[in-house]
Order: sequence, then structure tokens, then C-alpha cells
Amino acid sequence: MLKRLMWVLWPSFLVAIAMDGVLFSSFDPLELAYGGEPVFENRLAAYSVGFFVFWLFAAGSSALTCYLQSTLRKDEAGGCQPPPSA
Repeated sequence: MLKRLMWVLWPSFLVAIAMDGVLFSSFDPLELAYGGEPVFENRLAAYSVGFFVFWLFAAGSSALTCYLQSTLRKDEAGGCQPPPSA
């Protein structure tokens, strides 16, 4: 179980770092507004919230992949199995 948790959280952590860097390199978080009001008063809060939201979405994607891989039948065509050795 811990191994699967590592398979889900570690790649999603790396993806969240990259997504956070790309987003906040392009946009100033203090300029984000909703209804004419700024969403964040503090850049650090925006970076933190953005990182955890990205991490949550990436972890959900990784967890779904892990779940779907574990539910495949081994004899199913197109399953996630290595090719037989010759």
C-alpha cells in the first residue's frame, strides 16, 4: 500500500511543481481577480494554494491510473503486461 501511495504522490508532486512554476511565471497572482476583487492579498498564499490544487489534481490523475491498472485482467488483450520473453 505504501508503495502505491509513493507511485501516486511523488510524480504528482513533481508535476505540481512544474505547473506552479509555469502558471506563476506567466501571471502575477496579485493581478488575479474575481468580480473586480483580488483573489489573493499575498503572493505566498497564492503560490501555496496553487501548488496544493495542482498537486491534488495530479494525484487524482495518478491514483486513477493506478486504480485502472490494478483492475485490468491479466489475460485481457491490451493489458498492462510486459511482452513475453522469447
